[in-house]
Amino acid sequence: MGFGGISPWSLLLILLIVLLLFGTKRLKNLGGDLGGAIKSFKKAMQEGEAEPAPKITKEGQEKVIEGKVEEKDKA
Repeated sequence: MGFGGISPWSLLLILLIVLLLFGTKRLKNLGGDLGGAIKSFKKAMQEGEAEPAPKITKEGQEKVIEGKVEEKDKA
């Protein structure tokens, strides 16, 4: 017995049927697309960690400060 009552021969037969239905080219493209999606997800997770932490005000509320600071004219 293999995974959850499925024998290794059954898994091999299922793999062969999928290969015949979709072909090697489509499965290769699917694998590449899946790899690209995982890579993009990891990159987005790393960029999300780089965001500034929220500031805590006196009232205990979180406040995120964004944007750039501009100087006012002293005229």
